[in-house]
Amino acid sequence: MAQPVLPSRESLAGRLDDLPFTRRHLRLLTGSGVGWALDAMDVGLISFILAALTQQWGLTKTDAGWVASVGFIGMALGATLGGLLADRLGRRQVFALTLLVYGVATGASALVGGLAALLVLRFLVGLGLGAELPVASTYVSEFAPARIRGRLIVFLEAFWALGWTAAAVIGYFVIPASENGWRWAFALGAIPAIYALVVRWGLPESPRWLASKGRIAEADRIVSAFEVDAEIERTPAIRKEPATQPIAVTVRARLSALWSSEFRVRTLCLWLVWLCVNFAYYGAFIWIPSILVDAGFDLVRSFGFTLIITLAQLPGYAVAAWLIEVWGRRITLSVFLVGSAASAVFFGTSTTEVAIIASGMALSFFNLGAWGALYAVTPEIYPTSLRGTGAGWAAGIGRLASIAAPLAVPVLLVSGGVPTLFVVFGACFVIAAAAAWGLADRGGVALDDR
Repeated sequence: MAQPVLPSRESLAGRLDDLPFTRRHLRLLTGSGVGWALDAMDVGLISFILAALTQQWGLTKTDAGWVASVGFIGMALGATLGGLLADRLGRRQVFALTLLVYGVATGASALVGGLAALLVLRFLVGLGLGAELPVASTYVSEFAPARIRGRLIVFLEAFWALGWTAAAVIGYFVIPASENGWRWAFALGAIPAIYALVVRWGLPESPRWLASKGRIAEADRIVSAFEVDAEIERTPAIRKEPATQPIAVTVRARLSALWSSEFRVRTLCLWLVWLCVNFAYYGAFIWIPSILVDAGFDLVRSFGFTLIITLAQLPGYAVAAWLIEVWGRRITLSVFLVGSAASAVFFGTSTTEVAIIASGMALSFFNLGAWGALYAVTPEIYPTSLRGTGAGWAAGIGRLASIAAPLAVPVLLVSGGVPTLFVVFGACFVIAAAAAWGLADRGGVALDDR
């Protein structure tokens, strides 16, 4: 009996791009999105927990800044290592591992009795968090049909708003409820450790990655399952086409390829966008609850304002998800970054409750829409053999700014107050908007499988 002819990497990629949106795509998007939301919940919780611990433990702003920054140090390392591991070991495996690491470390944080132990655990949390985000966006982008790929990645990023909203709800109802409210908040953050099992055994590996490793039969089975779900029939034997060689197969070659003549401009611009957006976003949103407390609002009222501001993230994602396939990646990203800049300046000069909430909601709307566009464009601009590495290193470099931001905020507040602080954030958004035009816009174009 003749053996069926296995398809090439190119034909597998074409079949993925030809698929309609199926229930399997929805399951994949939801499964990855829940992990993304849990990630956001953990990052969001620390901003509320810091405001509570500053009062309970008498932390200085420098102490609080280090609690936030040490997590971002872990995230920087996690993002760079996670991307490399995802190109080597697979997208799903690394995704599950990252959920396990930061879930266990977050749960353990509920038991700490002092600053030193909290700093160690926040570093471990950061390792998992940093690796999870670029790996998840790479994973989903490799399943998504080309014509809706950008939209699906923005929808994936929209789960961040759900997670941050959950953090705001926990911050508002749980943390102020008792002296140990912040411990219960950390305990709830252990949920990702359990969810890692769902990811590991409930979601398929990326067929593009499997094919790039020569595991064509496994990739074909996964693609065929999607085709069955879409009621697409395929003949058992498919003509084998010449396969392109991967652009890089070793860690050193991948890192070198990021700065080859083909990719150096987009890598430089991508890193600059990630640096500026991370600095402004984390500098603002990690500190907003504490800034409101310093402005004279009590803890509960500050958390209530933050919850309202957070709700504006979802419509920001929704508008970005629509525009990204209409306007394209670069213009959508740059417009939302310019909107973020204007909103940041507005927030920094607001003094009334109405103005604070309105400007904060505008900042949430534009900034999180920009994040959605950035996560959509990042994995698209590199081929499969570089995709995890390129996305991971961009995120890792960006985390350097998120490390600096919580430490820079107290200095900027002392030197110029809230208006100066948010003008700096606005300037970062403007620089990022300009750098966005150096990125490749591959909307609707098949992912490069080299």
